[in-house]
Amino acid sequence: MEQKALTLDNFMTGLQRRNPGEKEFHQAVYEVAQDLIPFIHEHPRYREAQILERLTEPDRVIQFRVAWQDDKCNIRVNHGFRVQFSNAIGPYKGGLRFTRNLNLSVLKFLGFEQIFKNSLTTLPLGAAKGGANFNPRGKSDSEIMRFCQTYMSELYHYLGTELDIPAGDIGVGTREISYMFGQYKRLTHHFSGVLTGKALESGGSHIRKEATGYGCAYFMKIMLGHNNEHLEDKGCVVSGAGNVALYCARKLIALGARVLTLSDTSGFLHIPDGLDDDTLDEIIDWKTGKRGSLKQFAEKRKIEFHAGKKPWSLPCDLAFPCATENEIDEDDAGKLIDNGCKALAEGANMPLTAGAHKVLQDTGILYAPGKAANAGGVAVSGLEIAQNATRLYWTPEEMDHRLQEIMEKIHQQCLEHGQGPEGIDYARGANIAGFTKVAEAMLAYGVV
Repeated sequence: MEQKALTLDNFMTGLQRRNPGEKEFHQAVYEVAQDLIPFIHEHPRYREAQILERLTEPDRVIQFRVAWQDDKCNIRVNHGFRVQFSNAIGPYKGGLRFTRNLNLSVLKFLGFEQIFKNSLTTLPLGAAKGGANFNPRGKSDSEIMRFCQTYMSELYHYLGTELDIPAGDIGVGTREISYMFGQYKRLTHHFSGVLTGKALESGGSHIRKEATGYGCAYFMKIMLGHNNEHLEDKGCVVSGAGNVALYCARKLIALGARVLTLSDTSGFLHIPDGLDDDTLDEIIDWKTGKRGSLKQFAEKRKIEFHAGKKPWSLPCDLAFPCATENEIDEDDAGKLIDNGCKALAEGANMPLTAGAHKVLQDTGILYAPGKAANAGGVAVSGLEIAQNATRLYWTPEEMDHRLQEIMEKIHQQCLEHGQGPEGIDYARGANIAGFTKVAEAMLAYGVV
């Protein structure tokens, strides 16, 4: 039977029909498919084996009830999830996210992106994502412990060092991972590397917390260097005030750049001369100690603050969206371009709307997609797995060196597959490089 012609429109129509209402997932697939479909036409074996169609369907979606008691003995009920997307090149790997509005559309977009990100690291890692619609803010340590233990009591059935190895994500840090790992040990009697992001005392890795932000800064440095530019004295607007943003800022300062902003839901800090390490230390202590918003910090330290606004209208050389998905819309992207931004590296997952993505494409500024620029976190998670398996531990300096090597390899893959008549298209290069490795493995397995 002759196959229907593969076009972006008919592919997306079918995907949307099979996954109704999942707008974040549709957006993530569209951004990848617009690069992959022309590539697939050049390589008919991928079309004949329906690789893209198979790759946009998760291997399985696991959903379960999480019933737990708060400190007042009230019974609470949340949804728990794990989307195991692809294990073509290794065990499922991807973070757990605890946020109030978590849903399957967000998890499927994150899991789909994870396929390409994990492939680009060159490590043998499949892709998954999970979490719960649980908001840890305002909860006591005892409540968070009980929730994590109940969540793991169901999830552990689907985990294993050769099956699925979760990590942390938004709302899930070392504390939460440690509670879940303790429950996993209680249930299985196994001390194994089944979770990453653990405390050092229980098998965690140096610089795991810093790795996504560090890797984003390193990727920008490498990308600029390839284009005969440098980071020194460049004005950088950074959004967010979580681990990715804070440690991206830390590494940018170390590399000689000027970090002009950080932000949270209350607005953004503006430091015209650039953040210094001492002030950044205070902000890290403020945010990790859950003392309050950046607005409150700015009032305390008498720092310029723009309430309820985003930092993208400021003059800058470089942009680092490190907060959340779709934080830069078409207007924001236009303001960045108008104000002199020459390059953007995504620290968050899919922080650009489709309109913003098109603005950057049309203007031709250097653009590093998240699946390349923020892969440092999962890369160091993969290195934590290796350390757990061998019972060896590398120093912070060794880990940082290995992280830089991985970011160099990711950049090289983007160059290899992103070369075009108008220069390097990093998004296209990352999509094709990530796809090719997974697709070849799927072809080798046959129809499974």
